[in-house]
Amino acid sequence: MGEEARVEGQIEGQDVVISGHFNGVVYAKGRVEIHNKGIATGEIHSHCLVIEPGGIFDGQCHIIAPSEARPLTIPIRAAQSG
Repeated sequence: MGEEARVEGQIEGQDVVISGHFNGVVYAKGRVEIHNKGIATGEIHSHCLVIEPGGIFDGQCHIIAPSEARPLTIPIRAAQSG
């Protein structure tokens, strides 16, 4: 979310970066960052929360173990020996 963004609702994603105003619930498989001009109110569910100096968070934070997060599958191609 950019600095000019004003969002109300629910966000689900890998890494969530808030630089504007957000009110609602965030579910992140990775980390949540609230940048120096970001304002977040509501709930955050993540295993990593970073708030830069100047960032504001007012709400409930639920730190989850990485094993509790929904799995993210990344296909890896095996190298063929020649």
